[in-house]
Amino acid sequence: MSKFLGPVVTDLPERPKAMLVISGHWEQPQFTVQTGKNPALMYDYSGFPAHTYQLKWPAPGAPELAHEAAQLLGDHGLKIGFDADRGWDHGVFVPLKVAVPSANIPVAQLSLLMPKSGEDYDAAVHIEAGRALSKLRDEGVLIVGSGMSFHNMRLRDGSAQVPSDEFDTALTEVITDVDLDRRNARLAEWSKLPSARIAHPLHQEEHLLPLMVAAGAGGNDRGQHIFQDHVIGWTVSAYRFG
Repeated sequence: MSKFLGPVVTDLPERPKAMLVISGHWEQPQFTVQTGKNPALMYDYSGFPAHTYQLKWPAPGAPELAHEAAQLLGDHGLKIGFDADRGWDHGVFVPLKVAVPSANIPVAQLSLLMPKSGEDYDAAVHIEAGRALSKLRDEGVLIVGSGMSFHNMRLRDGSAQVPSDEFDTALTEVITDVDLDRRNARLAEWSKLPSARIAHPLHQEEHLLPLMVAAGAGGNDRGQHIFQDHVIGWTVSAYRFG
């Protein structure tokens, strides 16, 4: 993963002016943008070596980008919240510390939409949110979906290898579909894919939803399968649009 993330920004056709990150570690009752100028790191994990709580990544926030993203989402009929105090969770600073070690690209974060009580996550509305944000790409903004294509923390004993292969193959077929309307429709019903609920148990698919936003923001760009590896007994993949 480190070898993959290292050049993921430098290999782009041009260096992003800013980044908008959607992490699987922030959910709110409405889509919420982080508007702080200098967000702190949250270290929202436990049981790791002491040095992992001393990591630094002092990239500047991007409040203007956050407000523009909020405007685009609002124009699309979505309710929006603002948070000037939240720091960056590890879904933001861990991958970006590898990808942008110089910490010199401004970053804003967008939350996921928390499901209502008794309901499941709405994949379709996250795709729609991405569509609303697609204009930002034309302004030099890199939209990053930070999660994991397979995320079942109960299965770390090797038993997930076969179902993770099945889900990874099916998800990659959907993401790389040349028919973009069909792609998004199938993504909205991702739970029908083989081994989907082993990959992301019911009410626990928050690590897949950042991909939905990225796919929606991809517009007319066909998805590309750019990375695959095996992590703690899981097959995981990464994708790019454009």
